[in-house]
Amino acid sequence: MQQKVIGLIGGMSWESSAEYYRIINETVRARLGGLRSARCLLWSFDFGEIEALQHAGRWDEAADELIDAARRLERGGADCVLICTNTMHRMADQVQAAIGLPLLHIADPTAERIRAAGLSRIGLLGTAFTMEQEFYKGRLASRHGLGVLVPDADDRAVVHRVIYEELVQGRALPASRAAYRAIIARLVERGAQGIILGCTEIMLLVRPEDSPVPLFDTTALHAEAAVDWALAGI
Repeated sequence: MQQKVIGLIGGMSWESSAEYYRIINETVRARLGGLRSARCLLWSFDFGEIEALQHAGRWDEAADELIDAARRLERGGADCVLICTNTMHRMADQVQAAIGLPLLHIADPTAERIRAAGLSRIGLLGTAFTMEQEFYKGRLASRHGLGVLVPDADDRAVVHRVIYEELVQGRALPASRAAYRAIIARLVERGAQGIILGCTEIMLLVRPEDSPVPLFDTTALHAEAAVDWALAGI
């Protein structure tokens, strides 16, 4: 029995898409051994085009781009689709409705791991879109029963700036790591039992030793969930 083919919508940014590719292949090799690796397809965007749509609030156009990418993967032979970024899950329902493949939502394996750890009140770091809009927080609350805390306005601005001005450009600066550590500490003071790294680039900056509570890396959890799905039955 062959592995199912994982379809990846990436390039948002390519730095985190490279991590998806690495984690998926390393996980397949760890589970199957030898020279085994993942069967996968990657559609990679020019992130500058997507970022412009995000910050202009042109979400319908962004959804059209994601749907086109998902359909390309479907035609190419993918068996499932992953959107390799938290923010663009704002359009996850629209993408799922437009294709005949399952879309594996990034929030679900993250929430499942949090619940398995016995936690119910979680801090969320991500882009301003992810922290402030309901598409992500709402799913964590309504589907998984989690209480979600986000940083205050000044801290949200710092988190967002570092993502777009540094992390998506491959820069992980010590000063930004220190700023994130302080923001995490303030969320913990407010009652966060764990922290979701809710942008797929944050794992390039923040490490477990930067937090007094568990970190939940959405990049790794999403990639591992894709492997679980692809190897089911093997």
